[in-house]
This record gives sequence, structure tokens and C-alpha cells, in this order.
Amino acid sequence: MGWKENKIVDYFISAKAELKKVAWPTRPEIFRYSMMVIAISLAVALFSGVVDYFLTLGLEQIIR
Repeated sequence: MGWKENKIVDYFISAKAELKKVAWPTRPEIFRYSMMVIAISLAVALFSGVVDYFLTLGLEQIIR
């Protein structure tokens, strides 16, 4: 085995060791965070849609 192969193997061993240290979220946390992301995304989409609508109305008034 060459030195490059050793470095690759060492990398994966280190990565596996680091992943064991990660504090993974629980299922309820994942659900709560997912709902927050969906709610915020919908709110931003709604806000963007309303702003777009009124800017379009304003631009139509300027063009006429």
C-alpha cells in the first residue's frame, strides 16, 4: 500500500471517529426543526409574492 492509500484510509478512520462525537438530534427535534423551516419558507414566499404583486401594480401605473 502506498502513502496515498494510507492517507485515504486514515481520513476515513478519522471521519468515522468524528461522526461518533456528533450530538445527533432526536426525532422530535428533527420534526420541529423541519416544521420551522417549512413555515418560514412559506412565510417568505408569501411575503415575496405580496411585494411582487404590489410592485407590479405600481409599475403598471407608471407605464400607463
